[in-house]
Amino acid sequence: MESNGILLVAIINKEYSDLVMEAAKISGARGGTIFNARGTGNKEMGEFFGVPIQPEKEIVLILVENSIKDKCLLNIYKNAGLETRGQGIVFALPVEDMLGLMPLDLKEEEK
Repeated sequence: MESNGILLVAIINKEYSDLVMEAAKISGARGGTIFNARGTGNKEMGEFFGVPIQPEKEIVLILVENSIKDKCLLNIYKNAGLETRGQGIVFALPVEDMLGLMPLDLKEEEK
């Protein structure tokens, strides 16, 4: 059950998850899962960096193949990063095993 899977995690301001999903799909991702979240932060830290801290967040989880990880990360950050309305961050985590997500060509072979 070896996998070259990557879990992309984007944390963005509430109601900007569409920016993340559009960027990921353009890069080859097939879909994602969105969670509502609440962030906490030091108000002075936000003022120091010039980024207002908005407590209402969304977390977007997207499983992708390792081969499209860099493209997805870059496009998500361009669309929803700190310099955008989404004011998001995105990072990647390795996924050791994955079940339930098969490449499209394997699905066709099973028919």
